[in-house]
Amino acid sequence: MICYEVELKSPEAHLFQVVLEIPTPDPEGQIISLPAWIPGSYMIRDFARNIVTLSASTGGQPARVKRLDKQSWQIEPCRGSLQITYDVYAWDLSVRGAYLDTTRGFITGTSLFLRVVGQDRMPIKVEFRRPGGEHYRDWRLATTLAGEETAFLEFGCYRAENYDELIDHPVEMGLFSHAQFQVREVPHDIVISGRHSADLARLCDDLKAICEHHVSFFGELPNMDRFLFQVAAVGDGYGGLEHRSSTSLLCKRSDLPQQNEKIVSDGYRQFLGLCSHEYFHLWHVKRIRPEVLREADLSKEIHTTLLWAFEGITSYYDDLALVRSGRIDQESYLELLAKQMTRLMRGTGRLKQTLAESSFDAWTKFYKQDENASNAIVSYYNKGALLSLVLDLLMRRETEGRVSLDDVMRELWAKYGKTDIGLQEGDIEKIACDLSGIDLNVFFERYLNRTDELPLREMLDNVGVGLDYFPAHDRSDRGGLLKDRKESKSTALVLGAQFVADNRDIRLTTVYDNGAAQKAGLSAGDVIVAVDAIRVDADQLEKRIANAARGKLIRIHAFRRDELMVFDLQPEPAPGDTCRIWIKTEEQEAANRRNQWLMPDS
Repeated sequence: MICYEVELKSPEAHLFQVVLEIPTPDPEGQIISLPAWIPGSYMIRDFARNIVTLSASTGGQPARVKRLDKQSWQIEPCRGSLQITYDVYAWDLSVRGAYLDTTRGFITGTSLFLRVVGQDRMPIKVEFRRPGGEHYRDWRLATTLAGEETAFLEFGCYRAENYDELIDHPVEMGLFSHAQFQVREVPHDIVISGRHSADLARLCDDLKAICEHHVSFFGELPNMDRFLFQVAAVGDGYGGLEHRSSTSLLCKRSDLPQQNEKIVSDGYRQFLGLCSHEYFHLWHVKRIRPEVLREADLSKEIHTTLLWAFEGITSYYDDLALVRSGRIDQESYLELLAKQMTRLMRGTGRLKQTLAESSFDAWTKFYKQDENASNAIVSYYNKGALLSLVLDLLMRRETEGRVSLDDVMRELWAKYGKTDIGLQEGDIEKIACDLSGIDLNVFFERYLNRTDELPLREMLDNVGVGLDYFPAHDRSDRGGLLKDRKESKSTALVLGAQFVADNRDIRLTTVYDNGAAQKAGLSAGDVIVAVDAIRVDADQLEKRIANAARGKLIRIHAFRRDELMVFDLQPEPAPGDTCRIWIKTEEQEAANRRNQWLMPDS
C-alpha cells in the first residue's frame, strides 16, 4: 500500500509537508509526477510549481533525485521502501488548488499528491495529521474519502482504492459550520468555512429539495456513502468544481441565506443554481463522460468537442431544477433565462466561434480569456445551455410533448453512466434523433458546427413566453422580465465599451467590436480621465455620453500606459442586445405546454 502523510507544517507560511512512502519502487528508478490540470477545469495549471522542496531517502540514507521535466522527477534505483518528502506552498483561494493559513486548510488531490508512475492502481492510505498547538485544537476535517478507523470530520487515516480515487476527494480543514440532511437515506453534509451568518436550516431544506429532484430525474442516486458540499464563504468570489461524491464551492458570504430572511435574493438564487449545477454533475460528467476523459492523461491537454454538452446541458438543468423543485417561481426562472440570452447577445464572438470549436479550444481560449474575449469567443456554458433549451423545446413541440431532452438524459445515464462506457463524438446527437424520431442533423450542424443564431423567440413562443430585445437602461442592466409592455425602444447614446472605476479614473475593460470606442481608437486598458477637457468619474462618464448631442464628436483624454492620448469619439445609439421576457397569459394551450416543461411532475 502506498502511504501519504500530510502535515500542516507552517500555516503561517502556507506550507503543507507531505511524506510519500513507496514500499516497492521501480527497480530501474522510480518516477513521480504531479498533475498539470484538475478534471473539470480545462486549463494547464502546473501544480508542480508550488513544490518548494523535494528530497528522497531509502533505508535512512539520502537518494539522488533527477528532475525530468516541469512536473516529474526520477529517484535513483534503490532496494526496499522509498520515502519522498516535499513541501507544497498553498495560497490559492479557489476550488482548484490548495490553500492554508491559520484559519483554514483546503486540498485538491491534484495539487498535493505526487503520482507514483506505474503504480496508479495500487491501494492508498493517507494520514492527515492534526496541527499542534492550542489554536488548532478544535479544527475538524471534512472529506468523502473512506475513513481508516477514522470517523467523519476527524483528522486521521483515510484510504483510496487507487490514485484516481485519491485525487477526486478534496479535503476541507478548519473551524467550519456543519449541517446535514438525508436524500434516499444517504447523508448529505454541508460544511461552510469563513465568517458567515447563514441560516443552515433553510439551506438544508432548499438543497434537500433540489437534490431530491435531481435523484428523481435520473431515477437513482449514484453509489456513494455520503455527499459533501464544501463551501468557502468569502467577501467576493464565485466558483464550483464537481467530484465523485462532493463538490467544492466558493461564494460571497452575502449570497448565503440570512437568518430571518424569507425571500430568495438574487445572490442566494445564484448560489442555489451553483449547488444544483455541481450536483447534476454527479451523473453528467462524473459518470456520463466522454471516452477521452475517462482515464485522461493529466500531464497535458485533452481535447474534445463535447464540453458544450457536458457543461452546457448541465447549465440548462441547474436553474431549471430550481423551478421544478419549487425553490423559485416560473417568472424568476424566466428572468434567469433572459440574463443568459443577454450574455450571449452581447458578445460578437458568437458569430465567429462555433460551439464545437469553443469546446475544443477551452484550454487556450475559454480558460485564458483576455480583454478581447467577448469579440472572439463564445462560452460553451452559456450558448450550450441555450442550445439545450432550444433542443428541449423543439423535441417537445415536434413530438407533442411525448419526448424531451429529459428522456435523452435518462437514456445517457442508462447506456453510459451506469455502465461506465465513454461517449464518442456524435453519440448525444444520435440518441436525440433516435428517441424523438426527428431528423436533427441539420439542427446540430447549424448550431454546433456553424454560428447560426439560435431560434429562441420561436421556441419560447410555443410555450407561451414572449421574448424581445431592447437597448440596455444603463450599464448595470443585464436583462430580465419585461415589466412594462409599453417599454420604449428609444436608444440612449453609449460608449461601446465596458469600464470600471479605478479610484477617480475610469479603466476600460472591454471594447466592443464596431462600437463607438473602438471606432475612435480607444482600447481595453485605457484610463479615461476627462471628457471635453473636464475630469469625470464613472457615473459622470455614462451621463455625459448619454446626453451628448447626436452626431457631435466629444473629446476623450485617456492614458494608455503612461502616455496621455486624445480621442475624438462620436457616441452611438445603444444596441438592442438586452433580452426581456414575459409570460403570455392569454394563450391557454401554450400555458399548458409551458407548465408541462417547467413543472412536469405537478
